[in-house]
Amino acid sequence: MLDVLVIGSGGAGLSAALAAKEAGAEHIAIASKFPPMQTQTTMAQGGMNAALGNLEKDHIALHIDDTLKAGRGLCDEEMVRLMCSEAPQSVAWLEKLGVPFSRIKTTENEALSTIAQRYLGGASVKRACYAQDYTGLKILHTLYDQTRKYNIIYLYEYFLLDLIVEDGYVRGVLFWDIAHGEVRTVIAKSVILATGGFGAMYHNHTTNMYGTSGDGIAAAFRAGAMISDMEFVQFHPTGLYGSNILISESARGEGGYLVDQKGERFVDELAPRDVVVHAIYEQMNKGNRIYLDLRHLGKEKLESLLPQELALIRLHENIDPVFEPIPIKPVVHYTMGGIDIDKTMEIPTIKGCFAVGECANSKVHGANRLGGNSLLEIIAFGRIVGENATNYTHYVREKSIDKDYAQRAKDDIDNIFVDVHKPSFYSLRQKLGECLYQNVGIIRDEFNLQQALQEVTLLQASLSKYGIGDSEFKHNQALTEYLELRNMLMLAPAFISAALVRQESRGAHYRKDYPKMNDKAFLKHIRLHYQGEMYG
Repeated sequence: MLDVLVIGSGGAGLSAALAAKEAGAEHIAIASKFPPMQTQTTMAQGGMNAALGNLEKDHIALHIDDTLKAGRGLCDEEMVRLMCSEAPQSVAWLEKLGVPFSRIKTTENEALSTIAQRYLGGASVKRACYAQDYTGLKILHTLYDQTRKYNIIYLYEYFLLDLIVEDGYVRGVLFWDIAHGEVRTVIAKSVILATGGFGAMYHNHTTNMYGTSGDGIAAAFRAGAMISDMEFVQFHPTGLYGSNILISESARGEGGYLVDQKGERFVDELAPRDVVVHAIYEQMNKGNRIYLDLRHLGKEKLESLLPQELALIRLHENIDPVFEPIPIKPVVHYTMGGIDIDKTMEIPTIKGCFAVGECANSKVHGANRLGGNSLLEIIAFGRIVGENATNYTHYVREKSIDKDYAQRAKDDIDNIFVDVHKPSFYSLRQKLGECLYQNVGIIRDEFNLQQALQEVTLLQASLSKYGIGDSEFKHNQALTEYLELRNMLMLAPAFISAALVRQESRGAHYRKDYPKMNDKAFLKHIRLHYQGEMYG
């Protein structure tokens, strides 16, 4: 029996596993459907917030204030205080592990005081620590290297099917072993979900990779967890117009402008994301094209500070940003809602099961995440949850599970293989993305939300009429993506329903039929509980 099973190999999962090791856990495993280094963390470019005050006067209290302000009243202040207070120690921890942060020239001898910082949207001062514009990638490489030093087991290409919960306690997890084509049961004293958000629902309209399909949220939901704040889906202001690829706030933080086709600026580029996105949307509705203009920064500065972004723009847009403005549009980037957790990051209804990162709703982002706080959250809270999960194991006696859960899961998978030659399910994924982008996008209203709810309910009901087109059990990518779609279709009605219930505009959720914030009725979290069958 494992002490701690971590599901997800992004920054949150690896931080949690290392923290569990530091806290004394002996038997730790990390399970992930992705091969190493292919998680959403690698795409984080801009930086990680910490009030170091290396370039400008800063304080943890100012970081807290900025975060609360961006969250539009829905942050849990105690959790925000915890996260922001942990930020300097978290950067120091990463520094000690070997993350190659970009540097400033200084006469100070202490390493932490030499870390460079830049502006990101919504911050009062330069607060984001960065490693050029490869911040997430370099953090993840370092964390992965560290986990390999210890006796931590990796379960590669394990797709999370369901949590095993008995009498309110997590006992283990059911996985689909993608490489071998078999159901696996893994028993553990404690489980940490670090499986990411559900941005892939907006297929073809998101910066997220295809696999951000809310698998952990769906599994916890089925097992009895509450989910909350699902209506808050954050659009990023600067996705590349033709490819949706992210160009982070680091480009604006270093001085980039947002301009229309006449070259005129129309918004404070470093305002919180919801403000910038709505300003862009308004311009686009007027028929204007929007560009990110970096030309005035000069080739030397761009190549030094933003090498990845330059390469992505040149490769995917066939534009040289040194000489040309870059066409952009807002695209889905981050999901603030997720599994409802308590202050120890445990799921209240499932003892021994914890959640961290984008799959969890720790309520540090409220209605609108501040740029630079997502990397901070996964590192700071990853370390805390690893320690909490380990402490929990001290009170758990080893116990075998009684029922053959694996057989039930196997029967479910076998049903998908009964007729693989039905029409391809991929058309449903396409329809889901279009439906959500058109009806549950930057601007929402009752009619479009009802339309979306009706459409996704029909898609959900029709899924069994579609097949995967591949009868091989081993390495079946179509099966993996079918299971992902099933999870997304399970969650989609839930988050559309939450958007219908919230009859106001707040942060990333804008209702044109209720354009004002209504604290009297909606200064609260909308929580949802699943009452359906475990398998459809």
